[in-house]
Amino acid sequence: MTRSEFEHIAATLRQKVLKVGLQFFGSQEDAEDAAQETMEQLWRYCEQIDTTRNIEALAVRVAKNCCVNMYRRQKPQTNVQCSMINDEGVASFQRERSGNVQYDASPQEELEAKDTERMLQEALGLLKPRERQLFEMRQLEGLSVDEISSETGIPKPSITVMVSAARKKVFTELKRMMKQ
Repeated sequence: MTRSEFEHIAATLRQKVLKVGLQFFGSQEDAEDAAQETMEQLWRYCEQIDTTRNIEALAVRVAKNCCVNMYRRQKPQTNVQCSMINDEGVASFQRERSGNVQYDASPQEELEAKDTERMLQEALGLLKPRERQLFEMRQLEGLSVDEISSETGIPKPSITVMVSAARKKVFTELKRMMKQ
């Protein structure tokens, strides 16, 4: 791909990668940073991009990698909220990412958050690597089954079954830990 071809599609690509950043971070500012970094990387290597391949899929993949790299560099404080059972009787997990320390949290709340994170990590440690990967993509990162399928190449029905089994294992383990 030539630089002029890249410039021609850059605006469209930027919108797609910005959307990936927004979904990942939930913050316009972080999403803009991720989009900028993604576009820089694509620009740097645009002459090596095979035009017969899906450029948008490549841009989304690069954006996801940029988001993960940015997240790792930020080393944010992670709070895990685990509302044990939702209306369907399924464990519900949500991980909130924040680069700022919460100074208004009481020592008790901080202790509970750390304990919840520890229990979740222990429960996730019981999963097989593929189960854990899919569980985290679906439950913690909030990716759709379609997005997971396109990223991993695993059929959608298999993803649904494996995430459901992983969720059940994690829920059962958390329930066991909370009884102790």
